Amino acid sequence: MAYARSLLTILLIVAHLATGTAIVVYIALLSRLGRRPDWISAATRRWHRRLCVVLGLRIEVEGRLDPGCLLIGNHISWLDIPALGAQGEIGFLSKAEVRDWPLIGWLAETAGTHFIERGANRIHEISAMLHRRIAEGHTLMIFPEGTTSDGAGVLRFHPRLFALAREARLGIQPVAIAYRRAADGQRDTIAPFIGDDTLLAHLLRVIRHPGLTVEIRFLPPLPSGEDASRRALAERARSAILDALGMDPQARPARSERPSPGPIPFPAQPESMPAAGVPHVA
Repeated sequence: MAYARSLLTILLIVAHLATGTAIVVYIALLSRLGRRPDWISAATRRWHRRLCVVLGLRIEVEGRLDPGCLLIGNHISWLDIPALGAQGEIGFLSKAEVRDWPLIGWLAETAGTHFIERGANRIHEISAMLHRRIAEGHTLMIFPEGTTSDGAGVLRFHPRLFALAREARLGIQPVAIAYRRAADGQRDTIAPFIGDDTLLAHLLRVIRHPGLTVEIRFLPPLPSGEDASRRALAERARSAILDALGMDPQARPARSERPSPGPIPFPAQPESMPAAGVPHVA
């Protein structure tokens, strides 16, 4: 019975990916004709929502998206993306290299992922883009831990990413994410995508263990005015997420050492840039 259910889920995932690819081909053709549709964000949200259904994810949401804010969240798994993407028309920031990944880069770009180029003095350009996109009613999200963790705590937030919010004069809305076992409500150990795991192996484990519960809490926004340093903003956002999850700030969760799908590589700024720890977003 379990084998048949897993096989059915795999077939549904393949069909869902095929549907997404067909939609992206259609969008690409329209875009070449100068007729890029305005329903892409809504279609992406529906695609994420359907993927969560196929995977058997139960999503519990507290709070709501606040317009005009940059979303900041802890990062546990690639599952974070469809779980969050199903909650609104949310775009994610990614490193430019992802655009060149076979199929994935093309799908991500068409779905509205924003790619950040390497280079000096990019922060003003990136901040202007953020401000423009959010002013147009879009919601954008970053994961400032730099990688995924096992969810037993929250890794340090890289302050450099918070310079974006300050530069663009955006509010910051922390988002707390947790995965629980349906049976007893304890922290789930299947969902984290860490270590030397592969996407396919992890996906198969998720399929074999249905009933994952994803808890998403949209917390009250934090102002990012001139009086707050980016380090202070990073600490406040991390503290808000830790408090929402009931976690010890000193906890040291296991982390992934693989490159995350989306680092934003800022140029060094001597007054505060650490030598290690390139920030990543998805």
